[in-house]
Amino acid sequence: MQHVFIAGAKSLGAYGGYETFVNKLTEYHKNENNIQYHIACKSGGYGSMDKEMLSRAYKIMDGEYIYNNAHCFTINVPDIGPAGAICYDLMALEYFCRYIKENNISKPVVYVLACRIGPFASYYRKRIHQLGGRFYINPDGHEWKRSKWPLPVKMYWKLSEKLMVRNADLVVCDSINIEEYIKERYSRFKPRTTYIAYGAEIRKSTLDDTDASLLKWYEINGVKPGNYYLIVGRFVPENNYETMIREFMACDSLRDLVIITNENKSLYSYLETKLMFSKDKRIKFAGTVYDTELLMKIRENAWGYIHGHEVGGTNPSLLEALSSTAVNLVYDIGFNSEVALNSALYWDKSEGCLAHLVHKADRLSMVEIAELERAAKERISEFYSWEYISDKYKQLFTSDNENLLQWVMN
Repeated sequence: MQHVFIAGAKSLGAYGGYETFVNKLTEYHKNENNIQYHIACKSGGYGSMDKEMLSRAYKIMDGEYIYNNAHCFTINVPDIGPAGAICYDLMALEYFCRYIKENNISKPVVYVLACRIGPFASYYRKRIHQLGGRFYINPDGHEWKRSKWPLPVKMYWKLSEKLMVRNADLVVCDSINIEEYIKERYSRFKPRTTYIAYGAEIRKSTLDDTDASLLKWYEINGVKPGNYYLIVGRFVPENNYETMIREFMACDSLRDLVIITNENKSLYSYLETKLMFSKDKRIKFAGTVYDTELLMKIRENAWGYIHGHEVGGTNPSLLEALSSTAVNLVYDIGFNSEVALNSALYWDKSEGCLAHLVHKADRLSMVEIAELERAAKERISEFYSWEYISDKYKQLFTSDNENLLQWVMN
């Protein structure tokens, strides 16, 4: 039995990159007899775990439960602001080390998502090695580039990333561009890396076009199927909402722009002051949608999807769009183009570029739309399906130390 301990995701079942990844990994491996997952989940505060939302979860004792045959436990994180994320990971690692020792677990794999605990990486790597285990990390994207962080925090993220890469037995990158960056930036450490992306579903939504929840969503937001462009993602500046909204306001499309995102009052006010988008009745903020089947159906019925993320690796919302939406208008940056290749239309930040692309997308023939949809679904099916990604992780986690380097090189 290979025991795998995963820290860094806030919970299972929530909409988010790491959260979706852990949820799907345990789902696709729930019948594996040779892998046992131990998942840290946050208790209390933003993004905390609510096991009542998971129909298949059952409690085994206070703070511990089983979900998808994974052993999940909750970490009560103190309310200390942004530093709570660092504390969360450290508390999870303490739990891991204690559990491994008390249960005499042989050759465990400890997999840490994101690079938040760099200054402590050397200490925990040593402890994990003393327990006979391996220390893997997933660096996510360029966290230090996010505009929300003040300069001192950005400096911490860069230092933390460096120290985690330096001490990891293996760096698992979700993007080819991220892997190349890690190898080049930290070449003096000779980091051992491999590439495994996020995944996406390759099926249709279970909802039909007459589903009551779908019709209610249409009514509330004043849109019609096939008559809207869609944006889904966190409402942060680095996802280029300013460019996307400004360009859509400048285009001649008669369709709506529906934005499914979280609340960010300061950014909303800034964009309203600068763009006065509320005067354009086509721009519709639709709040959040956490029902995965409903969101999938909303994606399927969109005329097109607009993707503006520029920080991070393989982005889950792009994969989901390629899997569900026929026409995808994607910001042209390495992280995105390596995923979509020839299955999308590309734009940059130059004035008029996206507006012109929307004009073009509005006039695509049914043959052109069908070809884009075919290429997108083929791309997901071959390289980004959850079945494919979970198989890659199975190979990784069940490779022993002697065979690991050879596996990575291949």
